Amino acid sequence: MHIGLIGGIGPAATEFYYRGLTDRHAKSGTRLDLTIANAEVRDLSQNLANKNAGKQAGIFAALIARLKAAGAQVAAVTSMGGHFCIGELLPISPLPILNGIPEVDTAVKRGRLKTIGIIGTRLVMETRLYGAISSATVVVPLGAELDEVHENYAAMATAGRVSDAQRRVFLAAGQRLCREQGGEVVLLGGTDLFLAFQGRDAGFPVLDCADVHVEAIYQASLRTT
Repeated sequence: MHIGLIGGIGPAATEFYYRGLTDRHAKSGTRLDLTIANAEVRDLSQNLANKNAGKQAGIFAALIARLKAAGAQVAAVTSMGGHFCIGELLPISPLPILNGIPEVDTAVKRGRLKTIGIIGTRLVMETRLYGAISSATVVVPLGAELDEVHENYAAMATAGRVSDAQRRVFLAAGQRLCREQGGEVVLLGGTDLFLAFQGRDAGFPVLDCADVHVEAIYQASLRTT
């Protein structure tokens, strides 16, 4: 199946999805049929801050029309933050959407988790991943730490790279979610968080929401219709 990705939000997240899909296809000896349309991360950041889901959905729908014209059969948004407008996007999208949020909920159910922490953008944390987690209690950073996580995440996503100081913020927040609030695992609710966590022992269990989404896209890409 020809997959269409909305990328650019941010550049490192796009690479994560692309590399995840190409690696999976290489290992299985299958071919990846893929087109990527570039979105503007600054538009997403502004619409997130203004909670203007309708405007962002319109931007995504126009990009999906381009993907459809290129032959894509389904589309996906390569950003957990970008899913804030998924409800508005679904009814206007020119293509079916591979929605990452239900996939994360399914992964939490599969793990039989009862309490999970989450870090990412402010909206992802405040809404507990848009209210999508149906089988577990979700805990988030408290007070000023929530703002600190959001600000450092936004800066990292825009730059496409992580600093040591930013990594320390995310690690400290995750440790507190587990040690002080009973989190059994910390959801990486921001796609670019792989920059801070990949290849490292965080000192606590993590579940990467973006990797869950990539796996779902890969499985869809294997379908012939």
